[in-house]
Amino acid sequence: MINMSNVNAQTADNDVNAQTMHTAVLDRAHLGDIHGAFGSIAEDDFAPRSNLRARLQTLLAILGPGLIVMVGDNDAGAFGTSTQAGQNYGTTLLWTLVLLIPVLYVNQEMVLRLGAVSGVGHARLIFERFGRFWGAFSVIDLFILNALTIVTEFIGITLALDYLGVPKLWGVVAAVALVMFAASTGNFRRFERFALMLVLGSFLVFPVLLFIHPPAGQMIQDMMVPKMPQGAALNEVMLLIIAIVGTTVAPWQLFFQQSYVVDKRITPRFIKYERVDLMIGIAIVIAGAMAIMAFTAQTFAGHPEFGNFADAGAVSAGMEKYFGKAPAILFALALLDACVIGASAVSLSTAYALGDVFSWRHSLHRRPAEAKGFYAIYCGLIVLAAVLVLTPGIQLGLLTTAVQTLAGVLLPGATVFLLLLCNDRAVLGPWVNSRKLNIFTGGVVAVLVMLSIILTGSVIYPDLSDTVILSILIGGSALGLVAALGVALAQRLRGKPEPENTEPTYQTVNVPKKNWRMPPLERLSPVRLSLASRIWMIVLRGYLIVAGGLVLFRIFQLATAGA
Repeated sequence: MINMSNVNAQTADNDVNAQTMHTAVLDRAHLGDIHGAFGSIAEDDFAPRSNLRARLQTLLAILGPGLIVMVGDNDAGAFGTSTQAGQNYGTTLLWTLVLLIPVLYVNQEMVLRLGAVSGVGHARLIFERFGRFWGAFSVIDLFILNALTIVTEFIGITLALDYLGVPKLWGVVAAVALVMFAASTGNFRRFERFALMLVLGSFLVFPVLLFIHPPAGQMIQDMMVPKMPQGAALNEVMLLIIAIVGTTVAPWQLFFQQSYVVDKRITPRFIKYERVDLMIGIAIVIAGAMAIMAFTAQTFAGHPEFGNFADAGAVSAGMEKYFGKAPAILFALALLDACVIGASAVSLSTAYALGDVFSWRHSLHRRPAEAKGFYAIYCGLIVLAAVLVLTPGIQLGLLTTAVQTLAGVLLPGATVFLLLLCNDRAVLGPWVNSRKLNIFTGGVVAVLVMLSIILTGSVIYPDLSDTVILSILIGGSALGLVAALGVALAQRLRGKPEPENTEPTYQTVNVPKKNWRMPPLERLSPVRLSLASRIWMIVLRGYLIVAGGLVLFRIFQLATAGA
């Protein structure tokens, strides 16, 4: 056990002052020593990490949030999209995963920064800074989306169990018990060790890669050269690309990592270590997704099943048919592992969000008797998903489609809120985004909006033509460019960029950046949205009205069909 409190403590005057500062932390369990899976750091340990050993010990203690959120994202949905891409189109879409690396890092780095500096979860910040309408919208939709996502995790569990020959009922019950027990011990370190064991289990996909050994040269070429599969319908390929984006950059990740950073008691002075944790997690998840796509492509290349994807369970059967039982079993076990960690992380993100909003006790440091609402949400979602999966006659395929559609609608909105919060000086003080980061994230939001419109439209109107898709991409790009130029021109005419929450807060004086924390919520200065931010909000509201209206119209059509 590594205990950083044993490191020689050398505390500066400013660091002493930092200990007495009032923060916005809502649950006292979020204050105290860091107890990670691989080490501890005392709350009053402000010693400089002046040598490599001290820095490595600190990193080991901090490791966890980035690894868990990233590997948890490589869940049933990710297995489904990666295997579908490989079986239907070979390795031609590997480049999409490479392009997602900076998007993943930027999005998740912003939420880890928000968590460490604010001490408050994502949902509560949206409520406090943008009002009840947007706060209720974000939490209600997150709850619905996460509940459906957890169902897909249990669908993946049943597929893996079916191949492994384990009875569906007992396998699902065992998975439910494992996921619920792991989080309900009242010991944060114990849960994190359980989760990191599952992270280690995700490495099972790499022996499968060695068994099947797809051509490395072709993989490298398809990673570096973006191209579309020859002869494939553009609308089908675009839908799959959007699905890859949606399963790799999901709204629940934002809520989970911010709250988990808070619950682990990570503060601004450890942000650089948490960034390393995140980068390691991204490397694992992208490498894993690439491996899955590549060995699935090689499994079915030149065989009748190529181009006829069914589900991840059928991939195991194909592996056994063409490469033997060993890689098939490893793949099924990797799928099972991914679904368990996915179900746990997604359920936690929901419980954290509701705990934040309703000011419940919400911490893995607490036992169920101390945080009844928090654990009721966590366990209730798991049980509900398991019951739905085990209920005969439930159309699970429709639920999967609903998850994809709803995620496509919500993802741009979640990213907009994230961008606005990371430019709120009352919340982040000296940790606000740089101009370059804002430009990059704004471009990501614009692309996500276009892709989600294509996704929503294609699910509602399956015969959406290539011309319409290209029109959305070209027209959306042009509209985004015009809007950006319009905002820049308006700001120039005003004489200078409009400030947004630039007033210093009561604790900014003489506090070094590494110790700056957001003040209590009631002491925050009122929100002042810049012209650009107001435009973002108007665009977001309009987008949600249009996309939501289309979804509701399609639901009405399905409900009245044949009446």
